[in-house]
Amino acid sequence: MTLAKKLGAEFIGTFWLVLGGCGSAVLASAFPDVGIGLLGVALAFGLTVLTMAFAIGHISGCHLNPAVSFGLWMGGRFPLAELLPYIFAQVLGGLLGASILYVIATGQAGFDVTAGFASNGYGEHSPGGYSLTAALTSEVVMTFMFLIVILGATDKRAPQGFAPIAIGLALTLIHLISIPVTNTSVNPARSTGVAVFQGSWALSQLWLFWIAPIVGAVLAGLVYRWFDDD
Repeated sequence: MTLAKKLGAEFIGTFWLVLGGCGSAVLASAFPDVGIGLLGVALAFGLTVLTMAFAIGHISGCHLNPAVSFGLWMGGRFPLAELLPYIFAQVLGGLLGASILYVIATGQAGFDVTAGFASNGYGEHSPGGYSLTAALTSEVVMTFMFLIVILGATDKRAPQGFAPIAIGLALTLIHLISIPVTNTSVNPARSTGVAVFQGSWALSQLWLFWIAPIVGAVLAGLVYRWFDDD
């Protein structure tokens, strides 16, 4: 598979993750009478990864997330030469997903993108008012566990064909735990896409949602590499 095709798959997959996951939060979470709430948003994020893992996993590996690419590289599963191109494609896909969501959301009279737009935050911008320390801890640990699941489920020694289900369910669980803390990132591309449109506090706090997921992913890669040592 050529690098161009892999990057195209990552672009489309990350587009779908942001549109599907953040779209559920912006458009459907509190819709009158039939709002899907926290449970629905968590499931939506899991479903985006589950569906794309089956659709493009055989093309690009279905990372959809710079932290995942870092973790797989650190775990010895992904070449360094493709790391930056993958991240670039993922961020562009996330921006397109956020762009389409913005076009749809602003079709409703009175919509205010500065109110949040499914952005990630801490302190006064945390859904539950959680501190910077709590947010940092949550994002590192949740991403660490996400990568442990990814690395384990895709291990050649694991049962074959079930990895997308395990990974999608893991992301759902992560959102169920941490939406109240940070609105759940564990994905710098997802955070960047919507932060650009929120345009103020989300951009100023974006640094955390790059650093913490990558740190958690790199640690997971190191730990899983230890598991692989004979």
